[in-house]
Amino acid sequence: MRLSGLALLGTVALSTAAVAAPADLPAISAAVADGHRASAEVQRDKYRHPVETLGFFGLRGDQTVVEYNPGGGWYTAILAPMLSAHGHYIGLVVHGEKAEASLAKLIASGGDRYHGATAATLDLATATASVPDNSVDEVLTFRNVHNLIMAGDDKASGAFKAFYRMLRPGGVLGVVDHHLPESFDSAAERKSGYLKRSTVIALAEAAGFRLAGESPVNANPADTHGWPEGVWTLPPTLQLGDKDRDKYLAIGESDRMTLKFIKPD
Repeated sequence: MRLSGLALLGTVALSTAAVAAPADLPAISAAVADGHRASAEVQRDKYRHPVETLGFFGLRGDQTVVEYNPGGGWYTAILAPMLSAHGHYIGLVVHGEKAEASLAKLIASGGDRYHGATAATLDLATATASVPDNSVDEVLTFRNVHNLIMAGDDKASGAFKAFYRMLRPGGVLGVVDHHLPESFDSAAERKSGYLKRSTVIALAEAAGFRLAGESPVNANPADTHGWPEGVWTLPPTLQLGDKDRDKYLAIGESDRMTLKFIKPD
């Protein structure tokens, strides 16, 4: 049984720094309930639990927040409007013409609802970004660390070091990604899309972060992790097409870890 969002927020042991400024849950809830969100995206809420997830990360509308690799903008549609009045949304992608053009199109698609949203770029080789050092309250990344790992450990290391640099002391790095049990062969991290919790924590700690807490809100015990096409076997990708489609739809989206890191003061 899943706990309610408020209950979940109370079940996780956080550091003093992590709880010093509590999340603005009413503002998060209003952003998630915004009628401008596409119905196909709203249907994913039952798997991705945006209110509970963003509440766990301590999101507030007056913050400067970086979203690394927004992709199709599922979380952008929640974050950018919420931050438009008193905060600042920054979409961050790896430097490259295609990625930058896609991000610019995504931000433009929001019109006035994404007022003030800007784009930034990341250089994985040098662990630097166009975001100024010590200028950001939160860096959030949803289902992206596995791609960095699959591209090579140096890519992931560069990203986490850049995240650390752009965050203010006491700032939050929030990570959601597909969870691989520790008992599985680590080789699966190179092809399945799943990652071990220990792998993400090691990356973050090597960059200077400290683990502040974790939440089970995005865990899915029905996911047994050993699928023929990795995480892409499950929805929303359903890589196998019609083969066992009903089975995978019944399982739902992947088992995910939700980790909160702090840049020490």
